[in-house]
Amino acid sequence: APPTPPPPPRPPGPRVLDLRQHLERWGHNPENCPHVRVSGGCCRGALVKMGGRIKTWRKRWFCFDRQARRLAYYADKEETKLKGVIYFQAIEEVYYDHLRCAFKSPSPRLTFCVKTYERLFFMVAPSPEAMRIWMDVIVTAADENHAP
Repeated sequence: APPTPPPPPRPPGPRVLDLRQHLERWGHNPENCPHVRVSGGCCRGALVKMGGRIKTWRKRWFCFDRQARRLAYYADKEETKLKGVIYFQAIEEVYYDHLRCAFKSPSPRLTFCVKTYERLFFMVAPSPEAMRIWMDVIVTAADENHAP
């Protein structure tokens, strides 16, 4: 019998990025960072965020969701009380707060900023590795969203 021809090539679908593999390629080791939980398309963990109107620092549970294309933050780890959302398309840049712009940051060395069209979100990570992971995850989302 003649050999069966190979199946036709599949049309290119949306590029699937495995977040954990992506971070490992960048030199991170999410397994060894207890403050951040990384799965295929999600990244979760606690960060301390500065309020928008009232400049107080509050611990929030963050959930980065590639499927929903957003970074949501909650009052609790159970993700029942949504406090706010940062949509990927609104993110302009993510940077380390080396100029110490954040008002009275509880930990200036671990402070970074997510700049959107509307405002600056200052956040404090629980460790240097957690900060690097969060920054790279958010930068990846912003870059993907603004790619041609």
